[in-house]
Amino acid sequence: MSVQERKQRQRTERERLIVATARELAEAQGWDAVTTRRLAERIEYSQPVLYSHFRGKREIIGAVALEGATEMALAVRAATAAADGPRARVTALARAYLDFAELNPAVYDAIFQLDGGLAYAREDTPEPLKDAFAALLESLGEVAGDGVHPGLFTEVFWAALHGLVTLTRAGRLPPEDTGARVELLVNRLAVL
Repeated sequence: MSVQERKQRQRTERERLIVATARELAEAQGWDAVTTRRLAERIEYSQPVLYSHFRGKREIIGAVALEGATEMALAVRAATAAADGPRARVTALARAYLDFAELNPAVYDAIFQLDGGLAYAREDTPEPLKDAFAALLESLGEVAGDGVHPGLFTEVFWAALHGLVTLTRAGRLPPEDTGARVELLVNRLAVL
């Protein structure tokens, strides 16, 4: 291995460490606890080293969002692949989405709530975000109904799921009724 290859590998490992540490700190204490100074202390590198990888917290949030979008797409695809039939796939998708948000609240916030400097719903949207939407579209497109654009239907269904996540997390909806809400959403919105 050349010196340049070794340096690049070390750089990549440092970036992963920064992102993993930011994610861990955000999940434990919230995003307000994630500062470049605290990250530098935790990863045992100086702040200038951290800044050589990311220009600041916004870019770190963006990196966490991209990593999280990839994980969410994998979770949704795994859940829907195990389901038999359109209704079961849509139900599995909804549950996987809600479970991901519940198990990874800081990552969910990085993807959907915080400014990570990422473009959404545009030509220059990063591939992991496009793929996360595609993971939803794969199952939801088949139940959009005649004359309904599959992408538009997916956006509306996704918005409903996002609303359930944010309202439940904010204490506006009782969590014990989440299953009933999912069934209502699947049975009333999707054409099955």
